[in-house]
Amino acid sequence: MTELKLRLQQGDTLKTVTVHKDVFTIGRLPACDLQLPSGGVSRYHARLAKTADGIWTIEDLGSKNGTQVNDRLVTFPQELHHGDIVWLGDVDMVVILPHQEKEPLPEQQENSGQRTILSNVQQLQQQWIEADSQDGDLSNKDKSIARLKDLVDIAKNLCAAESIEEIFSQVQQVIFRYLNSIDRLALLIDVNNCGILELMNAAARNTSEQQYLAADSSWISRSICQKVFDEKVAIQTADALHDERFAGEHSILLKGIRSAMAVPLWDENKVVGVLYADALLSSYHWAKEGQEELSFFSALANIVASSVQRWLLAEKLKTEEVIRQRLERYHSPAVVQQLIAVGGLPDGRLLPQEREISILFADIVGFTEISERFSAGEIAQLLNNLFEEMLQEVFAYGGTLDKYIGDCIMAFFGAPEPQSDHADRAVASAKGMLSRLKTLNANNFWQEPLQLRIAINSGKAVVGDVGSSQRVDYTALGATINLAARMEGICPPGECVIGEATYQILSKHDEFKKMGKYSFKGINRLVCTYHTNFQN
Repeated sequence: MTELKLRLQQGDTLKTVTVHKDVFTIGRLPACDLQLPSGGVSRYHARLAKTADGIWTIEDLGSKNGTQVNDRLVTFPQELHHGDIVWLGDVDMVVILPHQEKEPLPEQQENSGQRTILSNVQQLQQQWIEADSQDGDLSNKDKSIARLKDLVDIAKNLCAAESIEEIFSQVQQVIFRYLNSIDRLALLIDVNNCGILELMNAAARNTSEQQYLAADSSWISRSICQKVFDEKVAIQTADALHDERFAGEHSILLKGIRSAMAVPLWDENKVVGVLYADALLSSYHWAKEGQEELSFFSALANIVASSVQRWLLAEKLKTEEVIRQRLERYHSPAVVQQLIAVGGLPDGRLLPQEREISILFADIVGFTEISERFSAGEIAQLLNNLFEEMLQEVFAYGGTLDKYIGDCIMAFFGAPEPQSDHADRAVASAKGMLSRLKTLNANNFWQEPLQLRIAINSGKAVVGDVGSSQRVDYTALGATINLAARMEGICPPGECVIGEATYQILSKHDEFKKMGKYSFKGINRLVCTYHTNFQN
């Protein structure tokens, strides 16, 4: 009997199995002669058989992931020779035929280093366009021209793509057309420019896998992608399981990734992402043809990088515009621009923070009585016009509008950007409001003269975006705000009242006179207050 042995690696252990029958089945089920309990192996995966002439053959039994001998997919019974590597899904084994052995069997035929290509991206940029023939060969020139035309067409299509979905769709079509060895493809981008790659889209040659790929990035080798991103290198490994650099990679071990290829999206200025592809079967032919496929993959990535850069810029502008429109409800244009420039808006929100601020409340004297004498439309017009005028005094001193409460304006100074002189700014804003209203009254702004009451208090408060996913408001919370609201009730018409905390930090006090100490609801202490009409 012609003896046949199979040497396979299980974990860190090399195991040799003797084929003891002329017909020998291999699969995941215990009923098989050789059971391989692996997710990439089908229940009945392949069959070994010895012919009457003593020749061993292997036949695929309709397995999901196929059977491969060296660089050939088994589609009919194929003869085996000493040293052949047989791939069954994600399991490989070496064929041992002692009577054919003429030299020591290599360790797993090739070591991982021989089956891995790691290249500098810049060196790959022209290699796919340039053919592998002799210089001056006409076929070489024709091939180069054809490939250049292909890249030009790809570039045109990518330039027309406006969304990341359109960009990926173009890439997907090209990759699956040119690279038959690729099973799955992913586009990862550093969206927030912080070095963290996010999966933007993914596709599979087998469309039944499509649904889960983009939703779950665990199938992607993060070690390979991060190395490509950080070091600006292109990586192609034909046997990731046996490449010591990725030996501890969870996704490779869990998902049985055999071959993987990744290149940076790099436009010579910065890396914005990674184009990643893999195959469950080992791409044995990469040992011979891998450089050319990697060159094409890299050349395509260079084109994709420009499109991704353009998309990132467009998304940034859209986000800034949305943020700007929302913030301009609360802040002066100068403050809005500063907030956007420093990038202090994670997810478009200003996170709540404790700040030292001065809070200002200003409302119309006798508003309830005015509301009784005029129509709702007239009252709405009054408030719209008055708020427009008063808000200019808030913004003029770098203040932030918190909200309108009926006829009351609530604003604060000292946030979102810290202002050491927030008390002086609040007082200057109050003075500007009273002065502006005096001018408006003189010009018959309303059917009768109007008066304001303004209260200012200073101290600690929590300031930031507060609300639900449906509605968010930028506001200030805390005891400092509550006291200011209470103080507004004791303010004489046409004047401004401030608390002791504000008075102590003003740069000058000569405009204010002491009112006295007051007790306010919910505050278990007397509060010393000061007032002015800014006319002394």
